[in-house]
Amino acid sequence: MKKTVSLPYMLMGILFCVCLAVSNFLETKVISLGPVIATAGMLVFPVSYIINDCIAEVWGYKKTRFIIWTGFAVNFLVVCLTQTAIKIPSPDFWEGEESFNFVFGLNVRIVIASLCAFLVGSFLNALVMSKMKISLKGKNFSLRAVVSTIAGESADSLIFFPIAFAGLLTTGELLLMMLTQASLKSLYEIIVLPLTIQIVKYVKKIDGNDVYDRNISFSPFKIKDI
Repeated sequence: MKKTVSLPYMLMGILFCVCLAVSNFLETKVISLGPVIATAGMLVFPVSYIINDCIAEVWGYKKTRFIIWTGFAVNFLVVCLTQTAIKIPSPDFWEGEESFNFVFGLNVRIVIASLCAFLVGSFLNALVMSKMKISLKGKNFSLRAVVSTIAGESADSLIFFPIAFAGLLTTGELLLMMLTQASLKSLYEIIVLPLTIQIVKYVKKIDGNDVYDRNISFSPFKIKDI
């Protein structure tokens, strides 16, 4: 029997992967939002957590697990391809070498920090969302979405910043950056929550799925179990 994939699930999976790939390169730009200074990656990366919530709510943890690993693989492939392009020599007449390397020349330490933080944060987000759905009998989606995002974003920041910047920043600066990023990304989730709710309702209606993750393995490594 062939397994089928619904169109909404496929589209959300594609958008999830695109957000992850794009966020790495947006991190090279620093933006100013009033008194708040952050990287441009903050504009798109929280979208991946919103999609994570939607997939976990509609299709369950197993489908979310598959998308998380797919996003990881795509992100890793993009990093490998861009680093390969940087290593290949350019002709003398091309003047864009420095700009290209600035945008795509991701620091290895930051890449490792980003990939590790993404995996832990994404799986924790999906796990909390799934467990709370069962305990609350499918009610209070808003509460579940916010709590799962806070858990995932906090774990993401706690892993990313120490790995990426330990030894380069003071402990106080690291703690401030972790708190700021986790707070801003969680606030992002709360602001767009009304839209997230409508998307989830619409997808449930047209797709006919509303999975409860009972009697399944929550191991992140059972990738084939979809």
